[in-house]
Amino acid sequence: MYRRRSYCGIKKFKKCFTSAVHDVLRNLGYKNFAFPSNIKPNNSEHVICGPVFTIEGKMDESCDANQTLLSWTELLSKAKENHIWLSQPHNHIVAQMGELSAEVLQKKGVLGCITDGLIRDREAVSKLNFPCWNVGYTPRDIVGYWMPTSINKTIIIGDVIIEPGDWLHGDSDGIVRIKIKDIDEVIEKSYEAVNTENKIKIAIFDGMDPVDAYKKFGTF
Repeated sequence: MYRRRSYCGIKKFKKCFTSAVHDVLRNLGYKNFAFPSNIKPNNSEHVICGPVFTIEGKMDESCDANQTLLSWTELLSKAKENHIWLSQPHNHIVAQMGELSAEVLQKKGVLGCITDGLIRDREAVSKLNFPCWNVGYTPRDIVGYWMPTSINKTIIIGDVIIEPGDWLHGDSDGIVRIKIKDIDEVIEKSYEAVNTENKIKIAIFDGMDPVDAYKKFGTF
């Protein structure tokens, strides 16, 4: 029942701003939950939220093309529907996502891709409307260069520890991690924060002093 309620909250949660979610997490006492600022959306209009399927890997030039391609297709096969593909590739040399892989994941019902690495086929991925966050772009692929080392295990991006099933919320401001045990509370409080902020805006636009607005509504 708990997980079912959480999944039903995806649409509601997507209406929130990541900055509002950040403030809720800060008020709950969390630290080290915001991803590095160099991980940016391929399309600034995209919003992503949901639980994660984690991947970790490393450069390994001792592998042949067949080994790397087989391992990559196994990753695609194991990707979870209604989850975010989250990758810590430990390199900024080869692409961790491209048009064909994005299309496969999209058809599998994957919510989007976030990688602390590069992607390729930038325009094609954007046209697919498949949400993707990354640190940059390259035409180089993983063939003969990169192998996964773990699937659906705890990973670290920047100073953020992410466990399988943790949730992420991301938009053009960046990405934050939400522990699964807190997700229902964070969804509700984030939604309330957005509504409160709208009330503050309306009050200030109607002539109320910002200090008075803060005292009345209690937050910014």
